[in-house]
Amino acid sequence: MGAPLLLEARGLKKALGGKTVVDGVDLTCAPGEVLGLLGPNGAGKTTSLRMCYGFLRPDAGTVRIGGHDLAREPDAARRRLGVCTQDDTCDPDFTVRGNLEQTGRYYRPRLPDLDRRIDDLLAQFELAPFADQLPETLSGGYKRRLMIARAVLHRPEVVFLDEPTTGLDPQARVAVWELVAGLRAQGMAVVLTTHYMDEAERLSDRLVVLQGGRVRANGVARAVLGDVVGEHIVVLEAAHGTPALAEWLAARGAAPATVLAEWHIALDAAGLAAFVATYPDLRFEVRAPTLDDLFLALAEERRP
Repeated sequence: MGAPLLLEARGLKKALGGKTVVDGVDLTCAPGEVLGLLGPNGAGKTTSLRMCYGFLRPDAGTVRIGGHDLAREPDAARRRLGVCTQDDTCDPDFTVRGNLEQTGRYYRPRLPDLDRRIDDLLAQFELAPFADQLPETLSGGYKRRLMIARAVLHRPEVVFLDEPTTGLDPQARVAVWELVAGLRAQGMAVVLTTHYMDEAERLSDRLVVLQGGRVRANGVARAVLGDVVGEHIVVLEAAHGTPALAEWLAARGAAPATVLAEWHIALDAAGLAAFVATYPDLRFEVRAPTLDDLFLALAEERRP
């Protein structure tokens, strides 16, 4: 048997403004695992996360954090989770160290060796040179480091990161990736949402794809791509995409996604063989699917 799950959310449902936005979602995460939560805007990602860390109460379903039911044992469950939201929530009135000190004072019982823990985090997150500065003096990447450091100050078992690198430059993004890898190595269960497909593929051990408030696919990246997209992507110039070709594809349940001046067509092995045999003189390239193709496929599914 594997390690016990640190996050176990079952049957989550939530309606907002009279509309169901999460409908029967299950999410699980084990120690030392990074779970990537993906989906187009409005898929229910952030609402699902907010139910998991107690910001929203589910209309139905249960959430267990480190074995504790979030509804029945809220204090024990919340002590075992940490949250880093999309928004900048640094306290502008306190220094970098002061932000960590103020966060530490919220916990009961008091965190042991708080000063030492803060020093360790300042060193681990490379914030020590800025310890006595106000957050407003930090770059976006270092502010994000401070927010993640704050989220793990109390040594949680589960950490929720909602789009942790949005708006950061490439170097700062890579630095945050290293921090996430470090949390995984410490045995934390990490749940993250992101719109960066390279980030999801690099960081996540497993992906859950939401669409319309429901789980559309669940598994490792390759399996998810195979389930939703297919085995191959054919790329050809849109100028060569004739109505006859579109009709031929539609008869086989395939629809091209238009990206700038190209058609991107998802096909399985049999479909690719038939395509090559039917259009031997057509110039095209074939590549493996990516998570960007997944989002394009989901967008096609949503069309009436």
